[in-house]
Amino acid sequence: MTMGVQPLQVAALNLIHAAARGPEDTVKALLQGHGGLLRNDFDDADLSTWIGRVDGVESERIAEPLSKVDCRNNRLAQMALDDAAPRAALREAIRRFGADRIGVFLGTGTSGIHTTELACREGRGAMDFQLPASFSYRYTHDTYSCAAFIRRLVGLLGPAVVISTACSSSAKVFPLAERYIRAGLCDAALVGGVDSLCLTILYGFNSLELLSSEPCRPWDAHRSGISIGEGAGFALLVPGRTGVALVGYGESSDAYHIATPHSQGEGAARAMREALSWGAIPSEAVDYIDLHGTATRSNDAAEDQAVSSVFGPATPCSSTKGWTGHTLGAAGITEALLSVLAITHGIMPGSLNTRTLDPARCSRGLGRAAHRLLDELALCSGASSAPRRASERYPCDRIRGTGNGPARGLVSAQPLGRQTGLSGRSARRRACGPILGRGCRQDRD
Repeated sequence: MTMGVQPLQVAALNLIHAAARGPEDTVKALLQGHGGLLRNDFDDADLSTWIGRVDGVESERIAEPLSKVDCRNNRLAQMALDDAAPRAALREAIRRFGADRIGVFLGTGTSGIHTTELACREGRGAMDFQLPASFSYRYTHDTYSCAAFIRRLVGLLGPAVVISTACSSSAKVFPLAERYIRAGLCDAALVGGVDSLCLTILYGFNSLELLSSEPCRPWDAHRSGISIGEGAGFALLVPGRTGVALVGYGESSDAYHIATPHSQGEGAARAMREALSWGAIPSEAVDYIDLHGTATRSNDAAEDQAVSSVFGPATPCSSTKGWTGHTLGAAGITEALLSVLAITHGIMPGSLNTRTLDPARCSRGLGRAAHRLLDELALCSGASSAPRRASERYPCDRIRGTGNGPARGLVSAQPLGRQTGLSGRSARRRACGPILGRGCRQDRD
């Protein structure tokens, strides 16, 4: 069944992660192969692993009158919004639509839980375990605290919703924003996600024996686990199809297992097929898939099955976790915006740190090097050397998480002279982030 959505163009974006701060530095990191993973030095976590810690968070401060929301998670959000371009775009959107007609839709996994961890540490020093008077669950740990903070920070008054479905959290904000706009509840949306390092996540994944003792190696024959990261990203969505735009999405819920993916990736495949159906886009029109690619044995294998069942064995795909680490609740927005940048700059990121692609895979994985989409697409996909028409190409973003359902989204764009890529990730609370495209005009009756 072919469906349709309200096309929403990406009017502005910004992101921050371990490898870079901002779009320009991110593209440089992708092209130069400079990742952000380092040996674990977070707090007092005595774990032999690598993490994607964002520089400068410890020295960042949230000023009055919003200082009561000061925590690592909200600092990351503030850093991601501290850029002239998205702020100018937001001011223009407020002038055009009104502050009360712009919604805020965010995803986060653990929110400001590190503040709670620090408060508990301090409370343990008292005989009767008293949390410090300065601690506020409402303004730091509560998942909504970030949305409330951002609304005040940028002056928005429209509806605000926070989604917390593990790794798919900030992928699901795209379909949610589209539905709110289509229902007339708002006219534009600031979508995003933020998640920060904390002891609970590090020790939790360590107890599951999923942390890697080296920088993660997605889809590698000898991959050994996850590198936990942190990050934040935001995109302003407004009605229209200029540039890169959301044109569809898909969601599914398999409820297979709280932490282990279905071995054939059935829920993820359903979400991807629905995303393609939304935009009436054939799977062969996809140039590149950005994988969730966590570098665990089971995730990568299940994702390979899902991707190959929908797209076949020829579409190039890779994971960017080697640059950023697994940013958990911010993974959806991070991968979606990396996909936007891949499209607008005509590149296909490689899988940083991957040395030997798993020979058991069915999909066509890329190695460590980034590829120029126009110049090297044919080489990577095994196609002829003739470039394909931009009007025929699309990209997609895929997310997987330890929830119970997947979601997917599609993005297309007006012709701007380049082919497009597909970014993909599957989520068990599956969120198919946007299928993104530059030069993806659709002419329909």
